[in-house]
Amino acid sequence: MSTIIKRGLIALPLVLLGWIAVMAIVMRNSDAAPGAVVPFPTAALMQALPKDTSILDMNRFALTLANRPGLAEDLYRAGALLVLPAGLTGCLPLTEAQRRQMQ
Repeated sequence: MSTIIKRGLIALPLVLLGWIAVMAIVMRNSDAAPGAVVPFPTAALMQALPKDTSILDMNRFALTLANRPGLAEDLYRAGALLVLPAGLTGCLPLTEAQRRQMQ
């Protein structure tokens, strides 16, 4: 196996883990995302969700929630292992029209 392929096989998982870590930090420290995703939600998490939580979608692989101030902290307190932002448009901030459409 060539050195370039070996380096690529090492770098790809590291880049993926770094991207997930950055997204988790953004979700924890910002309320900019219109939604939140919890991968692989447990039954204990579902029962411990705060009363004012709005579930947008749910399956056994992910739980998608409408964001509100302090949601990530509440989800971690309820037992979520990872909370990622959902509905971000990329590097550009949402316009007011896009924010109204998400509500």
